[in-house]
Amino acid sequence: MKPWPASSVKQGLRSSLYLLGLTYQGFGLILVAFSLLALAWQEDVRGFALGAVLGLGLGRLLQVLGHPEVQPRRAEVFASVALLWVLVPALGAVPYWLSGGLPYLDALFEAVSGFTTTGATILADFGQFGRALFLWRSFTQWMGGIGIVVLFLVVFPQLQVAGRQAFFAESTGIEKEKLTPRLRHTAQAVLQVYVALTALGILAYWGAGVPFFEALANALTTTPAGGFSPNPQSFAQYTPLAQWLGSLFMFLAGVNFLLQYRLIFGREVKPVLRDAEFRAYTLLVVLASALLALYLYTHHLYGVEASLRHAFFQVISIVTTTGFASVDFAQWVVPAQAILVALMFVGGSAGSGAGGIKVVRWLLLFGLLRREITRTLHPQAVLPLRLGQRVVSEEALRQVSVFIFLYTVLFGAGVMVLTLLEGDFVVAFTASAQAIGNIGPGLGAVGPMASYADLHPLSKGVLILQMWAGRIEILPVVLLFSPELWRRLR
Repeated sequence: MKPWPASSVKQGLRSSLYLLGLTYQGFGLILVAFSLLALAWQEDVRGFALGAVLGLGLGRLLQVLGHPEVQPRRAEVFASVALLWVLVPALGAVPYWLSGGLPYLDALFEAVSGFTTTGATILADFGQFGRALFLWRSFTQWMGGIGIVVLFLVVFPQLQVAGRQAFFAESTGIEKEKLTPRLRHTAQAVLQVYVALTALGILAYWGAGVPFFEALANALTTTPAGGFSPNPQSFAQYTPLAQWLGSLFMFLAGVNFLLQYRLIFGREVKPVLRDAEFRAYTLLVVLASALLALYLYTHHLYGVEASLRHAFFQVISIVTTTGFASVDFAQWVVPAQAILVALMFVGGSAGSGAGGIKVVRWLLLFGLLRREITRTLHPQAVLPLRLGQRVVSEEALRQVSVFIFLYTVLFGAGVMVLTLLEGDFVVAFTASAQAIGNIGPGLGAVGPMASYADLHPLSKGVLILQMWAGRIEILPVVLLFSPELWRRLR
């Protein structure tokens, strides 16, 4: 094993400090804007003001200690991204704590759920928050959905090497596709699609009869597949048209943003139609929705249109890990609930706002299984695994296998701990599944019309850990605790 030179470690840490410092300063400025907004609405400004002071002050200190042009090593990049997704919610929790009156653990839970786009709320009384806090709550999901590093790459070009490496560590999916020669242009392309979908969502919801503030807040949490709504009944109190539109925009939120960029700005239809993941994602949504609609029509008092509407809405909401609800599905028959629980382990497309395992990983896992069965019958056969027209590398297949294994282990550990703490297996199973998949609602006491407020403090801590690990796709978290990573030069 080759140890790292102390000087190299120190230099690499400077790039990490710079990235964290610049991010904190950025959020400090955002919190200044929210402070002014709270003042204009005559609401409690203390939480936003303190957050702004902490963000700007600590951010400046970290930036001075760091440097943007230093070449970081892989361990430092992973550490930076993992710490960024801890420290940013820690700062984002301050408004909930000071202005919202939540205990800090609950405030941190809400902030982590927001930035990771999970949508699991600790809020039992929606009258406890003013408009500024609800808008902050939605905005955290909008920021988290596109990726903190992606957004700051566009705003702060001086991130340079550290920003580029952190982009790849933060991005989801099995391969990090580059649409344009320059990474900053790729981030801008993603941001264009992201902003366009958000703006269209605001107008569509408002036109469908949703009050403007709620239309704004819901659109900010639809595009990132987040699920925080300022309405305690989520989409259940909105018009059928608003629910159909919600299904459409959630579906788009689960599609690879770069694929959408090609379609919208490049007028390229063939890449979309030929994309194996998109076809599988669409087929899954249609088949699962049809099956669920059949159960709703035959076992509940829904007509044909209502059965289809609620089925498509909830299937898309769970598959994309958005977590909105058009109805309290915790009251449905068990087979209907089982369909939704199974979908919690699917996820949307890689490169989208959706969380979860991702459709592409399941395609590769099933392809790997089929190949191994064939290889058992034909040991000498050369069997490259293809995804569409591309041959998938063995390294990518190993990464998929390791990811799904770690995902399963972390999920199972969460279920065991939560069952011991809560004494309810349904709550433990669905809460663990939603947290690591960044989904939001579970069943039972953590159903779509309930909250996580009454859980044991340790249960909240476990779910915070799972939401954090799920958002950065687990491996950086595991690597942080691996002595090998810090001993070897990668």
